[in-house]
Order: sequence, then structure tokens, then C-alpha cells
Amino acid sequence: MYHGIRAATFALGFALTATTLSGCAASAQERAMSLARQHREPEAIATLRQGLAKHPGDLPARRLLVRLLAFAGELDAARAEVAELSRRLPPDDPTPWIELGHAFELAHRYDEALASYDTAATTAPASPVGPREGGMRCARWGEVEEARPRLEEAIKRGAKDSATYHALGLVRVHLRDFDGAEEAYRAGTVADPPGAENWLGLATVAVVRGDGAKALAAYDGLLVRRPRYAPAELGRAWALAKLGRKDDARRALDRAEELGASRAHVAKQRADLDRAP
Repeated sequence: MYHGIRAATFALGFALTATTLSGCAASAQERAMSLARQHREPEAIATLRQGLAKHPGDLPARRLLVRLLAFAGELDAARAEVAELSRRLPPDDPTPWIELGHAFELAHRYDEALASYDTAATTAPASPVGPREGGMRCARWGEVEEARPRLEEAIKRGAKDSATYHALGLVRVHLRDFDGAEEAYRAGTVADPPGAENWLGLATVAVVRGDGAKALAAYDGLLVRRPRYAPAELGRAWALAKLGRKDDARRALDRAEELGASRAHVAKQRADLDRAP
């Protein structure tokens, strides 16, 4: 399962929720992160353990320790810290299972990681955190059929962020559910009005469907947010040509070229325009 997965990056180990820390705890955590960036994981682990001996309730530090231990290959020790984290949180808090899933990912044990995220989902049945984490991971792993129900469940439970909608849109595109993909991308544009990614998703769906009008609207929306994004001007040129607006398409190609678009792509679209009746 999960062919072609990228190896988990060390950045995952530091993807912690922003939390206000006490001065002493923050100092220990900062030192540990600095050591880890220098590939001095054993010293980072020792630093966190010393800090936790003095401040056992510092949950962000314990979460970081879980990920450092997993990255260092000390999975049994990571499990022990997850168990300690669980003892310090309410029984319906999904955090320990999310952390265990991250630990498994860092150990490249992806089936067990997904099982942990699913357990997080059942542990906290009203929270979108578990299904969202599992769905996002499956989407990144290319497991679109596994991703779809989890992402849809996360949204049903209240996940309204643009990244979740974008991931669901992409999954639905791969499953050739273009109506569903468009619905997800549109919801994403509402969730994050300044964001560009879901506009690009809408454009992709429109191009796949050969719908010049919707593609033009999506590329226009994208360019409002990313005015110097050359591929969007290329997309506008395609859409304008599709709508029979050849002069406007040529102007869009000029703008794309000015912004640094691929000369080969610009030349091809110009040639297509010249051949069009």
C-alpha cells in the first residue's frame, strides 16, 4: 500500500500548534529545536526530557519529544510518551492518536499511521481533526479512494478551511467527479477569499471539461490574487481562444510572455491560434 510515497520530512516533526509557553519551558523547547536542526537529535531529546522532568505538564514539549523520538527510530519510547500525553488529556481528546500517527509516519509505517488517525476520529466523534488528518495524509500519499470519505467526514464535522476543501477537490478530480470537485473548490474560495489555490482548482476542472467560460472566470479570479502568475495568463489565452476571442487571446499570450511564461508553451498556443478558423 501507498506506493510512491515521499519519505516523511523532518519538518513534520516540528509542525506543532502554536502555543503560549512558560519562559523556562519555551527555552527548553527552543534549544531542542535548534539542536534538531543541527542533526543533534540525541541532545535535543535529552534537553526535552530534562525540561519535562521540571515541567511534566508541558504538552507541546511532550508532543515535540514524540516526534523527535520517532524520527530517531525510538518508536517504543515515542509510544510511551504518547501514553503519558494521553494520561494528561481528556479521554475524548484525539491529540495522542494524532501524535502517534505522526510518529508512525516518521518511521515510514504508513498503514499504522492511518489506523492511528482513524482511531483519533472515533475517539472524538464530533471533532474533524481525526478524519481531516487521515484524509489529508491519504491525499498526499495518492490514495484518493481512501482520502475521499475521510475528507468528506471532516467537512461534515465542521472542517471549513481552504486546505481541506482543496484536497477534497483534487481527490474528486482524480476520481473524475467533476461536479463534486467544483463544489469543493468553490467552498474553498469562500473559506479563504485571498487564497489562490482553489481558483486554480476551479480552472483545472473547467479546462478538463472544455468549458471556456468557466475557465476564464476562474483564471480571472486567480489573477486578482496572483497578478503576476504567468500560467494563469496562458490559461486565460486558452479560454479566450475557446470562446472565439482570438485578439484577446493574443493579448493574454503577450502578457504571459512578459511575465516569463515558457516560450515553448506560448509559441504552441500562438500556432494553435493561427491555425484556428
